[in-house]
Amino acid sequence: MYIQDLSLTNYRNYEQIQVQFDHKINVIIGENAQGKTNLMESIYVLALTKSHRTPRDKELIKWDSTYAKIKGSIIKRNHSLPLEIVFSKKGKKAKLNHIEQSKLSNYISAFNVVMFAPEDLNLVKGSPQERRRFIDMEIGQIQPVYVYHLNQFQKVLKQRNALLKDYQRQQNMDRTMLRVLTEQLIEHAAIIVERRFEFLKLLREWAEPIHTGISHELEKLEMTYDVSVDVSEGMDLSKIVKTYQTHFQDIETREIERGTSLIGPHRDDLLFYVNGKEVQRFGSQGQQRTTALSLKLAEIELIHNEVGEYPVLLLDDVLSELDNQRQSHLLNTIQGKVQTFVSTTSVDGIAHKTLQNAEMFQVQQGTVFKEG
Repeated sequence: MYIQDLSLTNYRNYEQIQVQFDHKINVIIGENAQGKTNLMESIYVLALTKSHRTPRDKELIKWDSTYAKIKGSIIKRNHSLPLEIVFSKKGKKAKLNHIEQSKLSNYISAFNVVMFAPEDLNLVKGSPQERRRFIDMEIGQIQPVYVYHLNQFQKVLKQRNALLKDYQRQQNMDRTMLRVLTEQLIEHAAIIVERRFEFLKLLREWAEPIHTGISHELEKLEMTYDVSVDVSEGMDLSKIVKTYQTHFQDIETREIERGTSLIGPHRDDLLFYVNGKEVQRFGSQGQQRTTALSLKLAEIELIHNEVGEYPVLLLDDVLSELDNQRQSHLLNTIQGKVQTFVSTTSVDGIAHKTLQNAEMFQVQQGTVFKEG
């Protein structure tokens, strides 16, 4: 799988550009604030309909414009597939093969990407929200129905939290509506947790040996899903539902007192251990970075294993953040099998054979041109 061409209209600092890419390695060179990260982001957005940098779609629209459009053609299973997404004040619309999709979950799995940016190096030591977002985005790429359940869960959670705040202000209210929303929440929460456990099992199979290789067999990586209720990997869906039901019954009064939902997938976390020690709290910066790199390389292999083709890899200004050993491991792993985009202010210091035959693009003030 690879992206053949890209067209941007009123996207961030781009008024109108069209670019054709090499199916192997593309290097995007530019000074800061010229638009190279915006270009990388647009490919990510074309695949996933949302940015990794902001939850607000309106930020993607160029200043003083009413809409932004991203169009691209991908080659998938040796066939060309046109994609298009438009952002406006009314929301966003996505087209797959020129046909508008009524559900974004029907669109998202068409084009798979893996993004590795400097902020991903904070994936391990950052907030639980960052790790939940990582899990959700990756599961969504290989199981589009997961996006539906996640969206429904978030809608019900918002309604439920608003109702709990009302109950908090007005004591002794009828709890019937709360219990209806609780059942709806549990329906989606149980599926989300079940899918997260399944995904973690797959991720573990790829990430743990990759981490061992990067660390020259000196470190053993382990991952666990830290769930807010007493459920475990391999538990069937009906038992997860019953466990949630019991827990919500037990804490109903406490949730009303607090005015918020105290358990659910929005409270869970992903924990990493290296040689038995929790990396988030006790790992060195090197161990944290090796763990983050292992996760990204595992994503590539996992997606390939699940969908039958390699995803596009976006390395946004990240090579300069990695030491020579980790940089080489990354580039050696992807060489020849993954279409890769590398953004950087300079190729100096990236002396690797993978980049020798790359297509080079210069970005200056919202324009993109090919070198040579």
